[in-house]
Amino acid sequence: MYNRYFACEPGSPIVKRQLSTVNKIQKLQRNTTSVNPQEGTSRRRYDPEGIARYYRRRPWLAIGRAIKVIWYFAGFLLGLLWDQRQHHGVEHTPKRAAHLRQVLTDLGPTYIKVGQALSTRPDLIRKDFLEELTKLQDQLPPFDHDRAMAIIQTELDQDLDVIYREISPEPIAAASLGQVYRARLRTGEEVAVKVQRPNLLPVLTLDLYLMRWAAGWLSPWLPLNLGHDLTLIVDEFGIKLFEEIDYINEGRNAERFATYFADDPHVKVPSIYWRYTTTCVLTLEWINGFKLTDTERIKAAGLDQDALIQIGVTSGLRQLLEFGFFHADPHPGNLFALPDGRMAFIDFGMMDQLEQITKETLVDSVVHLINKDYDQLAIDFVKLGFLSPTTDIRPIIPALESVLGDVMGSSVKDFNFKTITDSFSELMYDYPFRVPAQFALIIRSLVTQEGIALSLNPEFKIVDVAYPYVARRLLNGETPALRRRLIEVLFKDGKFQWQRLENMIAIARSDRSFDLLPTAQLGLKYLLSDEGDFLRRQIILALTEDDRLHTAEVQRLWSLIQPDLKPSRLLDAAWRLITVNN
Repeated sequence: MYNRYFACEPGSPIVKRQLSTVNKIQKLQRNTTSVNPQEGTSRRRYDPEGIARYYRRRPWLAIGRAIKVIWYFAGFLLGLLWDQRQHHGVEHTPKRAAHLRQVLTDLGPTYIKVGQALSTRPDLIRKDFLEELTKLQDQLPPFDHDRAMAIIQTELDQDLDVIYREISPEPIAAASLGQVYRARLRTGEEVAVKVQRPNLLPVLTLDLYLMRWAAGWLSPWLPLNLGHDLTLIVDEFGIKLFEEIDYINEGRNAERFATYFADDPHVKVPSIYWRYTTTCVLTLEWINGFKLTDTERIKAAGLDQDALIQIGVTSGLRQLLEFGFFHADPHPGNLFALPDGRMAFIDFGMMDQLEQITKETLVDSVVHLINKDYDQLAIDFVKLGFLSPTTDIRPIIPALESVLGDVMGSSVKDFNFKTITDSFSELMYDYPFRVPAQFALIIRSLVTQEGIALSLNPEFKIVDVAYPYVARRLLNGETPALRRRLIEVLFKDGKFQWQRLENMIAIARSDRSFDLLPTAQLGLKYLLSDEGDFLRRQIILALTEDDRLHTAEVQRLWSLIQPDLKPSRLLDAAWRLITVNN
């Protein structure tokens, strides 16, 4: 059982030592500590103290790697100094940005992952470098095909001819941590076989050890607004990296993701073939589709591009605001349009979980942004960790209004997430904002999805889908928390906001899937309940507010909802209600 954790390298000395290390591993498990990251345990668990003890006893390994890393970055830093001297501090140097990307690629998987993580941090990295680092996705050279086949055979403990009818002679994709083959099982199913790079664990543990050591020394000297100790950030990076190289964990993530979307006929998640899956080899259902950026093939297949955008953005919002379990790496290589109009997600190695309070605060922040309640939005930023609880938010509120007000424009339709992210990044240097690590993943996810949507429709505005979704959830009032937030939206300073209700209904109705009648039924049921007593009284007060009957506002609302509340539908709904109660 223990070979599932070893270095994914058939015939290596590590694998040959398996039998002699089993007793040692069992002892380590009893002590709940993994000491030897080179040899491993039966589970891949990031243990910084255990890694440090291992390499402190083998300093020659750390010194050799440190010299190589310093040499590569010294060349890059000298290049930066040369740029400043030649160009007098110019802020856009594409050649140097490309140099950094090449340095990270040459240093291997850990540094490629660092580059991908930095590509989500506009508060830390210059814009021209951000654009270059986003290229660190699937444009990497594969490792030797024969070694990949040997890893599969060793991991699955069967001859390839017994497992597959056929397998592609070359990988169809290669990334920092592994590569993918297309194959057909003996039982006839077409599958994707993901194989981890050989000897990956020793490389990652050594790099993480050096990064953590450097973080301890450099953290006091770096003027970075990270919100945490730099060592803790390295540890969080290490935890996520270890999760990503555990293909069993990735398979479980995929099945959990599929469970959440089981009621959504528009989202496809590939099945996992557990019989042919280990820590280093993942076998999953093959997806026949087109990358979402392949607009020519999507058009040729006669697919509705706007419908694909709707599916992609709505599924992303459901992940963040309903499930709290989201795909943190939705780059174009991980999202496919299927010939039947569905969207498929693949690659579930990088996932994250949001707490309930975070999901609720995210809904708040969207509502406050759209309603231009910048004082409440600043409080949301404190709750979400973008601002310290000790920060004086009073000078920040007008700054938010200045920057975000321009982005919003005169209409909610003018909202664009990429634009707002770029504008918000300008505030990072003037005010004590920071990007929590979890939200760096969320920002990357949202910006990437919007970029994909724009490739399908250059006129796309994310709010065309996002705000109808939020408005629909608030109007439906599915939970007590959402009902409280609806009341907060509809009342400001004790006064009923008629215009907000009209805007919310109009925007919700712009979603073709929104049906006002069930929402009206839920609203009526809520108003007649004990919980709705406060809202009943407030509505009665609103109708006679300012010593007048608000008949004009009621008439506008009726004109807005009348098309969805035809007499025949109302009679059907009333009859169903009577029969259910009887």
